[in-house]
Amino acid sequence: MQLEQNDGWLFEISGKKSLFSIPFREVWHYRDLLLLFVKRDVITFYKQTVLGPLWFIIQPLLTSVIQFFIFSKVAQIPSDGIPYFLFVLAGNIVWFYFSDCLKATSETFTQNQNIFGKVYFPRIIMPLKVALSNLIKFGIQFVFFIAVLFYYLYQGESVSPKWAVLFLPLVVLNVALIALGLGMIISSLTVKYRDLNFVITFGISLFMYVTPIVYPTSLVLAQLNPKYHFLLYLNPLTGILDFFKYAFLGTATPLWGSLLYSGLFGLVIAGVGLLLFNRTERSFIDVV
Repeated sequence: MQLEQNDGWLFEISGKKSLFSIPFREVWHYRDLLLLFVKRDVITFYKQTVLGPLWFIIQPLLTSVIQFFIFSKVAQIPSDGIPYFLFVLAGNIVWFYFSDCLKATSETFTQNQNIFGKVYFPRIIMPLKVALSNLIKFGIQFVFFIAVLFYYLYQGESVSPKWAVLFLPLVVLNVALIALGLGMIISSLTVKYRDLNFVITFGISLFMYVTPIVYPTSLVLAQLNPKYHFLLYLNPLTGILDFFKYAFLGTATPLWGSLLYSGLFGLVIAGVGLLLFNRTERSFIDVV
């Protein structure tokens, strides 16, 4: 009895594909692997720690407390009439999601070169698992932020959430697109230029202080010559943070043009990052 021959292949792996192709079907096929990576990242973060998942909350809490004493009590920086601790906490949870996604994605090729060289799976899974695992962290921090927000509402503080809170998923998606896009660009460059690994952390720290987290946008606009106001809005996170604080805290209405710019910037930078990522994944193993 002879076995039937199957002339077709179940899967065909090839490096010859369009730079603009996104392997949606492959990602869906490897969805279990994606979820496994996400679970691994979340669990290993606190598996051997005393406080466990509380570290997700401690990070924005301690950062906001330090900023409260330095920038509010010492530097006397205003916060648009919002309690300063709540003001910076709102900015910090968005910022941490952005910075964590950016840093982890920028190390995609250098940190995963061993597994990339041994087994095949869609490489785009690694940036996606970064966004998803950090989304869980963001969710925990967001719940903490809402708890603090309700406390200040109970105390009668001048905080007034708006209907715009319904657009939170779009805000988070926009942040993820910007972070992943920039991260994939940097990751593609670090394959050849390893020096970027040493400056990325320093660069993220500097970028934080040109982003309206510890100070309101209105303060910069008041101090800056009107003809240079556009410089503030060149930062795509400015519109996002202004909208987030407006939606949940009731600060000044953001410029809708800056929010539109942030959305377009996210789409463009994610597209450019994906293009470079697809180009680099073909031959990076021969370089590293």
